[in-house]
Amino acid sequence: MFDGLKDKLSGFREDVEENAEVEEPAEQDESAAAESAAAESTEDEPAAEEDAAVGETGGDADGDADADDNEPSTFQRAKAFATGRIIIEEEDLEEPLWDLEMALLESDVEMSVAERILETVREKMLGESRKQVETTGELVESALHDALLDVIAVGQFDFEERIAEAEKPVTIVFTGVNGVGKTTSIAKLSEWLADRGYSSVMANGDTYRAGANEQIQEHADRLGRELISHDQGGDPAAVIYDGVEYAAANDIDVVLGDTAGRLHTSDDLMSQLEKIDRVVDPDMTLFVDEAVAGQDAVNRAKEFNDAAEIDGAILTKADADSSGGAAISVAYVTGKPILFLGTGQGYDDLTLFDPEELVESLLGED
Repeated sequence: MFDGLKDKLSGFREDVEENAEVEEPAEQDESAAAESAAAESTEDEPAAEEDAAVGETGGDADGDADADDNEPSTFQRAKAFATGRIIIEEEDLEEPLWDLEMALLESDVEMSVAERILETVREKMLGESRKQVETTGELVESALHDALLDVIAVGQFDFEERIAEAEKPVTIVFTGVNGVGKTTSIAKLSEWLADRGYSSVMANGDTYRAGANEQIQEHADRLGRELISHDQGGDPAAVIYDGVEYAAANDIDVVLGDTAGRLHTSDDLMSQLEKIDRVVDPDMTLFVDEAVAGQDAVNRAKEFNDAAEIDGAILTKADADSSGGAAISVAYVTGKPILFLGTGQGYDDLTLFDPEELVESLLGED
């Protein structure tokens, strides 16, 4: 899963290692290097005082007031060398960061997300020193780990804890475009809940699509779940409301409400979601899309969240996605977490999304 992106992140690590590689002069031993650092320290003290005075007046004699705060001083470099360290400089990162940006965009990572990752990596690495007994690769990996987790874990919450603590029945409504595995995801989540001791009922609010009842009924029969449905053309809000009433009367823990596939630009279908919100007041609205849709899935998630606020997302076909762009981007652009990944055709192939676990996988830490 996401193998293409893993390779590109590994390539960035190798590029920085190559650019930041320094050879220690053969004739300069450790004590000589230390003496050099001490000498630099003595020489730099007056210069440091001059720099402080310049800072107070807002410029130097030549009028250059734009010195880079992250630029290592001569003393810093000498001290780093004397203590067996190197310092990561802008020139070491310039080309690798450009390549990383292109790699992220090619992997369908949304532009603002890619920019955030690059900014975080740059902040964490520029001017950083490392012991030569450690590797530059470890420093890169740490920066990438923090940068990826920063965007992937946005809005994350404990889904099972929320189910456990909520007043029953918990009502979850599913939305998204046609053909992305929404109904199958409902069946999978029903099984996931059952494995954890929670009962569920399905309610088919997709009353417009021919064959929708038959499709979800087949899943309900296979899993031994009750299905609440109305005739084609009925009111979706009424169907899901009936599901909630049934669950309350029969001590069912969770209501899983399907809705018609729609585009965010479909005013009629979007108004149905608004009515469901008014009539049912669901505890959660989950957006479902395919991980393999990449940038399209990211754009749709943002548009659905803007049109009818979602609480989280499920990405299907994650096992077939080599780019990983949607998994990295959806939470950041919506502010709402990815909660589950669909990883196969079976009812058990639904994985609770763990940002830390995904980052470790992308960086080859697992």
